[in-house]
Amino acid sequence: MRILHTMLRVGNLQRSIAFYTEVLGMKLLRQSDNPEYKYTLAFLGYGSNPDHAELELTYNYGVEQYDMGTAYGHIAIAVADAYAACEAVKARGGNVTREAGPVKGGSTVIAFVQDPDGYKIEFIQRMSEVSL
Repeated sequence: MRILHTMLRVGNLQRSIAFYTEVLGMKLLRQSDNPEYKYTLAFLGYGSNPDHAELELTYNYGVEQYDMGTAYGHIAIAVADAYAACEAVKARGGNVTREAGPVKGGSTVIAFVQDPDGYKIEFIQRMSEVSL
């Protein structure tokens, strides 16, 4: 078994695609519109299945906002340099909610950014990764 994708419901599909492609550097892998059932799907990622997990954005016609609830935590993305990744996000108009620095009680460098719908994305610094 392995993870194929994570799905997020979004209130504005084009705004979310722009964030994940222009701010976080993902690629739009494929998109499908289902007017009969009133939803559109967009799959994004740094590569596609089966080599990489993907992010599925679901837009339900007419729904502009969702309640985050208390169960959702975050999506984690490995980056080569969390400090530089935060600067790149800010330069591209993104929202850094926790600047890069060591995790509380540890030495791993992390940071958090937020997408336009309020979903949290954690950057985890791993030197073997490619920068944003």
